[in-house]
Amino acid sequence: MKTNTKTKINLRTWLSIIIFGLVGQIAWIVENMYFAKFAQDIFISDNNAAYLSTTLMVILSAIMATATTIFSGWWSDKLNKRKPFISFGYIAWGITIMLFSLIPITPTSKTVGLIIALLVAFDCIMTFAGSTANDAAFNAWVTDNTDSTNRGLVNSILSIFPLIAVVIVMIGLGGIYDSNKKLFFIVLGLIPIVTGIIAMFLIKDNDNVVQREETVSSIKDVFYGFQIKVIKENKMMYVALLTMALIGISQQTFFSYLINFLVRTLNLGDSGFIIPMAVIIIGSGLFTAILGILFDKFGRKHFYIPLVILTTIGIFSFFLLKYFMVDNNLTIIGVIIMYIGGVIMMGGILSLNASLTATFQDYIPKGKEGSFQGIRMMFMVLLPMIIGPIISLLIGYQFFNESAEFVPSFNMFVAASIVSLLAIIPAIFVRKDADNLQNKKNK
Repeated sequence: MKTNTKTKINLRTWLSIIIFGLVGQIAWIVENMYFAKFAQDIFISDNNAAYLSTTLMVILSAIMATATTIFSGWWSDKLNKRKPFISFGYIAWGITIMLFSLIPITPTSKTVGLIIALLVAFDCIMTFAGSTANDAAFNAWVTDNTDSTNRGLVNSILSIFPLIAVVIVMIGLGGIYDSNKKLFFIVLGLIPIVTGIIAMFLIKDNDNVVQREETVSSIKDVFYGFQIKVIKENKMMYVALLTMALIGISQQTFFSYLINFLVRTLNLGDSGFIIPMAVIIIGSGLFTAILGILFDKFGRKHFYIPLVILTTIGIFSFFLLKYFMVDNNLTIIGVIIMYIGGVIMMGGILSLNASLTATFQDYIPKGKEGSFQGIRMMFMVLLPMIIGPIISLLIGYQFFNESAEFVPSFNMFVAASIVSLLAIIPAIFVRKDADNLQNKKNK
């Protein structure tokens, strides 16, 4: 029998969602943006090294993240526990972030290869710890402690945390990065370490989690979500994930270069970009929070198609900024477009990720919450972080070498908007299956 009663989430669970979700995003912001910026700043006078190091870091860390989540998700299902993975994983995560303080920041012709190798290796080590703690354990824990009546709001709140994390890192710690890059990574590493200690006392595994009936000890079961039989039985889950993948590819086409796009391409300067970024973050955060409430009230299905269209428009607006530059500076109209387009772009991406993540969680069979996190990572991280940066790299080699210094191109937003628009195709099918999914959940 169908019910519209919304399941309440207790205070302890909300605190855990907020603390570990936010700190996880602070750590991932470092990986997704500041590790890339760090590499680009080291090789500011070497375009090839800047693009090569950024691309290798993004692709190889994505492979590591997916492989780690597949294994750790299976392992947490086997033990029927998430808490130890979260607690010890966050502590290890912080320690591995500190490793970046050991990398030389003044390359010579003889040390370029070594520095690139260290950047990639440390990034992969950090990703192993972070994916175990956050991508596998914490995301499975969120699935354990929510249901279809409250996932829209929870995932919308979680999707806002990357933006809040950007504000915390850039405004709160950005000055440390500018003055002492090594100290920046040491201070940032302390945050997950403290959080992991807090997890020992705050996190509580859900006692009502369904224990898996079949064995979870075989290699075959580690790759449960990749089996043809499982794919056929849960095909709409994979269609929803494909939608997420296309949005993710679109985002990763420009995301690793976004800070330097604002600083160098739009010529906002090392500190001049902070206010525009803060406005966009606050605006897109409100955009996503409001939609999160509407998702649970009216149903997520009504928002998929409009959000894809809005997101595409927002992304393309950043390409249009090139026509509103005078003497290498944005005009007033350009500034307005940047703010409005940025809010639509980031708000759309975050809202789509939130709604589609909630839908993915709705499709997961009971008792398989951990095992399907690897599949989620393949579509949300692996494919986007391989395909997106390759698109950027191809565009970079074609256009960026025209500049003596590393200056990201407007053209990457054209490619990103095309990929984003393609997401409308699988989104249509997710929209059509929404009622069928809800009927299954209400049985």
